[in-house]
Amino acid sequence: MRLSKTSEYAIRILSFMAKNENELFTAKYLIEKLKISDKYLRRLMTNLSKAGLIKSVQGKNGGYTFARKADEIFISNIIDAVEGYEKYLGCILGFDKCSDENPCAMHKVWAKTRNELLKTFNETSLTQLGNNDLIKN
Repeated sequence: MRLSKTSEYAIRILSFMAKNENELFTAKYLIEKLKISDKYLRRLMTNLSKAGLIKSVQGKNGGYTFARKADEIFISNIIDAVEGYEKYLGCILGFDKCSDENPCAMHKVWAKTRNELLKTFNETSLTQLGNNDLIKN
């Protein structure tokens, strides 16, 4: 399974920042280090800021920093901020009326996997991701 590019980039940005949680990161620095386009990064940062996960510091020495502690920000918060968490709660086949009472062909099979996925999203913090060596500074 793959997350959307939007969620992937947002998680990548905040995980990178979590390695040095108290630093101020300029957009230019993040763009260079993470190879994300300027326009895309700024849109993500706006959404993450509106959600209260990060804040923007204006001025010559400005940049982005966390509005909350990294161990209080979970994957689910990030996904919800940039694209909405609802898509992970619905039917895997995209049916509007899929439920326990009116299940699609994949409903019972997917339910266990979906619940595990949501548990992981809700329990994995940025601190845990920031400690992962796959996300380099």
